[in-house]
Amino acid sequence: MPSPRPLAAGRASRHKSVSPQEAAGVDTEHRSRVDLVTGLLLVAITCLVIFHEWHIAAWMAPAKPVLVLLLVAILAAQVRASRKAFVAVALGLTVALALGGADWQAVALDGLRSAAFIAAFFSALSTLRNVAQTSPAVQAAGRFLSGQRPGRRYAALTLGGQGFALLLNYGAIQLLGALAMANAGAEPDKEVRGHRIRRMLLAIQRAFVSTLPWSPLSFAMAISVSVVPGTAWAQAMVPGLVSSALLAGIGWGLDTAFKPRLSVTPKRHEPEGSWALMLPLLALLGVLVISVISLSAITDVRIVGLVVVIVPVIALVWMVIQHWAQAPLRAVAARIGTYVLRELPGYRGELTLLMMAGYIGTVGAALLGPLMLRAGLDLTVLPPWVILVSFVWLIPLAGQAGMNPILAVTLLAPLIPGAESLGVTPTAVVVALTAGWALSGASSPFTATTLLIGSFGGISALRVGWVWNGAYTLLCGVALSVWVVVYAFVL
Repeated sequence: MPSPRPLAAGRASRHKSVSPQEAAGVDTEHRSRVDLVTGLLLVAITCLVIFHEWHIAAWMAPAKPVLVLLLVAILAAQVRASRKAFVAVALGLTVALALGGADWQAVALDGLRSAAFIAAFFSALSTLRNVAQTSPAVQAAGRFLSGQRPGRRYAALTLGGQGFALLLNYGAIQLLGALAMANAGAEPDKEVRGHRIRRMLLAIQRAFVSTLPWSPLSFAMAISVSVVPGTAWAQAMVPGLVSSALLAGIGWGLDTAFKPRLSVTPKRHEPEGSWALMLPLLALLGVLVISVISLSAITDVRIVGLVVVIVPVIALVWMVIQHWAQAPLRAVAARIGTYVLRELPGYRGELTLLMMAGYIGTVGAALLGPLMLRAGLDLTVLPPWVILVSFVWLIPLAGQAGMNPILAVTLLAPLIPGAESLGVTPTAVVVALTAGWALSGASSPFTATTLLIGSFGGISALRVGWVWNGAYTLLCGVALSVWVVVYAFVL
């Protein structure tokens, strides 16, 4: 029989304290493993979405919902409570759907496919943002725009900011916002500095939202054409550009009309460089747009299917060019590994929110439709123009209650009568949806745009949406409502 001494020693060894350094090492190792699985799952889901869009390897399609469920389970264990709430709502709606209908599996699978597409689209777009943020040419162009004289700074940031928004998505606000704050920080007068910060940040935000109605890289366009049958980006681009011009033009008009009267005369400084600094940016945008249009003309692949391939390819070529002088293959391989294993998993909060918004909207629409029928709510009795204009206002109103535009669009679009019964083209519905999406981006205190602008300006997102952009949102809402009706019933 063993003596009690070894037993005590064994018990002591089992309860031996762990140093903070050892605990941190274990936690870091665990996080690395989780990030590895997360990154690989996102890559696999993106590949499966590409296969689906390009009509290849159809036998692999059943793996997509399984991988999405696994990814969501891993993400849900890491994100904060507000993001976990979206997962809980998705689970609750799925249970309600299962209890209320026999075809709930098909609807749930549609929701998972929507979540997979959103994850793939986000992952693909982030590759370009990753490369653009380390480009000296992009940095120089951003500094040139933010350094313009006050009389032309707003217009420069609005026009140039659209190009940055196409390349960087929300990263455009982060990059240009940081450069704008650095420019304003060099101004010694407090009054001038405050007005400069406000005007520059608003120009950057409004430039971003003005790209949403037409950009092939925006979620607004990608989701809208996916929920409205018979639509494509090529058809919606031109009317979307008109919406974009209204959003940008009204912003510039308000900035010009309500230019602040200063008690001191600020010093004027010419920016370093010339407009030639914008040429690399324009060339890159040209390659992107021409590639999308050309492949769209010669293939039957949807625009979103083209984008999830074209954007990573452009990012890869750009990455090789950036590292051409320093062992490009090794440098590019290391950077891809960092992107997949560190940067992509770092977006866990955003991915959870966006994926669950797409799923909740799909499942919620399937639940809400029968409820509306039982309640006697028939949208076909409404004038078609009322339905279209309602999108312009309902999506930003839903944003005030914290509803993500992805959720709002995927929830509302399936509930309305088909475009044929409304007497309009399907593209007219997309124009209305993207217009409302853009207004939500300018006014909702819960969107990334207002949150980022508020953090740079040192104010709340609520103040950005309601005070800084209150009059802008109302004027744009009226103008876009008129444009939606004119496009649908006149043009």
